Amino acid sequence: MSLVLPFEGERPDLAEDVYLAPTATVIGKVRMGERSSVWFGAVLRGDVGRITVGRGTNVQDLTLIHVTGDAFDTRIGDGVTVGHRCVIHGCVVEDGCLIGNGAIVLDGAVVGRDSIVAAGAVVPPGMQIPPRSMVMGIPGKVTRRLDFDAPPPGQEGAEHYVELARKYRGAER
Repeated sequence: MSLVLPFEGERPDLAEDVYLAPTATVIGKVRMGERSSVWFGAVLRGDVGRITVGRGTNVQDLTLIHVTGDAFDTRIGDGVTVGHRCVIHGCVVEDGCLIGNGAIVLDGAVVGRDSIVAAGAVVPPGMQIPPRSMVMGIPGKVTRRLDFDAPPPGQEGAEHYVELARKYRGAER
């Protein structure tokens, strides 16, 4: 069963249809929008600041989302796919992004709308990524701009995980 814990009197605020996998952990000042999901072993720790997760966003297995005390809360937009084993720390990930498996996004960084952070990339503190960018490497660098006619990179994964969450909810009954 998932673990949803208050911290210093603040309880997570989860939309009614949020899916939490049985081993997901959500603590403190966390707000999650409709149709979002947190998968196996993922942790959202809103203890020393706020975490906001938009509608239809998925946080995949073993990812850690945290904040940077009074300096930086964490905000993840709508329709975002956060891959397996990521670290999202005190930053902003705007709508429609895809954060690849094992990527790290650090304090004060902003990942612009509809961007991709490649698997294993490290977005350094304070980096401002323009919308529809591809970021790769350690440290992360914008390697190209994405086609503006294509759907948002996170959209396909987000839609897949909304459907997958629906199936898991049915299986748990």
